[in-house]
Amino acid sequence: MAPVPPGIRLLASFNREQWYRALTFILTFLLYTSFHLSRKPISIVKSELHKNCSSLSESSSVSSGLNPDVLKLRSDCGWKPFDKSNYKQLLGAMDYSFLCAYAVGMYLSGIIGERLPIRLYLTAGMLSSGLFTCLFGLGYIYNIHSLSFYVLVQVANGLVQTTGWPSVVTCIGNWFGKGRRGLIMGLWNSHTSVGNILGSLIAGYYVSSNWGLSFIVPGLIIAAMGLVCYLFLIEREYDVLADHWRNYRLSSYDTELLLPQDSVCLPLQPVVVVKSSAEPSAISFMGALRIPGVIEFSLCLLFAKLVSYTFLFWLPLYITKAANLDAKTAGDLSTLFDVGGIVGGVLAGVISDKLGKRASTCAVMLLLAAPTLYGFSMISGLGLRPIVGMLLLCGALVNGPYALITTAVAADLGTHKSLKGNARALSTVTAIIDGTGSVGAALGPLLAGLLSAGGWNQVFYMLMASDFIALLVSCLRPLCSPGPSRPALGPVLLSCW
Repeated sequence: MAPVPPGIRLLASFNREQWYRALTFILTFLLYTSFHLSRKPISIVKSELHKNCSSLSESSSVSSGLNPDVLKLRSDCGWKPFDKSNYKQLLGAMDYSFLCAYAVGMYLSGIIGERLPIRLYLTAGMLSSGLFTCLFGLGYIYNIHSLSFYVLVQVANGLVQTTGWPSVVTCIGNWFGKGRRGLIMGLWNSHTSVGNILGSLIAGYYVSSNWGLSFIVPGLIIAAMGLVCYLFLIEREYDVLADHWRNYRLSSYDTELLLPQDSVCLPLQPVVVVKSSAEPSAISFMGALRIPGVIEFSLCLLFAKLVSYTFLFWLPLYITKAANLDAKTAGDLSTLFDVGGIVGGVLAGVISDKLGKRASTCAVMLLLAAPTLYGFSMISGLGLRPIVGMLLLCGALVNGPYALITTAVAADLGTHKSLKGNARALSTVTAIIDGTGSVGAALGPLLAGLLSAGGWNQVFYMLMASDFIALLVSCLRPLCSPGPSRPALGPVLLSCW
């Protein structure tokens, strides 16, 4: 008899529950990857919506007479209405419309998600997001130049995209307990960076030839993943067990009917899945706010996400201007920030698991991020090699705390001991934390658009100040502080270290 291949023995060693856990991990990873994949194109297309016309203006100034060809080139500075001198403010307003709608909708999404089947709720959100992402790209195909059209599409897309984060975090939190949660969620949260990288590559491939496809292709991908969600997503382990026993009882009943009437057999004992009539209800918004640490970490995420999303929406344009690169090259180069984010998220999870101090891990990375941001602003014009190294380092230090708070910290707070076993708070807590963070995500790109008019240095000063404030807030209520009492600020800052 031929020996069983080692790969098959490895697969057979996993039980049913482990396979379902693996399925949930991989599926939710891919689902939220598609969310970020569909958000990234706008940052890549910005440099195409407004092109650098300085060289064209110089050529026209030295020309003798009014050459029609030169005048035509001078007017071809991008896509109307973003071809004017106030393009940074217009692009910033477009980012703000998406992120502001996302922040407002997030508070409602968590409450709604606690009361609806997550699989159906998430599927509807992904199909709707695919529609609105495609609509933005259709603006190119149908030659639409109305700012209100793009703003309305961004607002609608921001609202429907709020269905994603509370849903996937709730699913992953239902299947994975607190053991090694930092490592597991650090690996899982790399979907954010993977989605940004794929979105950058897809958008960069089409940006110079047909930027409409930079949105349409990601829109079709997230819609397709919505169908996958409908077919395969399992919200919690209880659903699998209930369905398994239900099928077992039906098959046992059919077998009994097929037996001859004079057959002697032991009577089947019915298997009942007991569901407590006193199942805890979904937590209220104010009840979630009273969980120790929710407000403090929400405020910390506000400033951390402000920095991260400013990079998400403005980094390719900054590289284009600072390093004099074309849109595709700048978009490809910006993916290194997300590569560093993957490493930073995993590293933050591993360290916080070993130390048992989520807040301390966030504080150290935020402390190192501020001078790193300053260094990046100083070396941006020195060539590609320094930019590559600083992008990786900035990505790790900026996205590490952001990833840790939105995953492991949110899951810890959503299953806090003060809830006394009520697991129906996770979606609401996650939505509150990420919704507050999304306020910062909305403010960051908007402020970047306003401040960049006076020079990019002002943008980096704003980012460094935000990191410093997040550092201070992260120690207001560290998870490493034992007991329910709230210690004074001074002892907290010392004890967390």
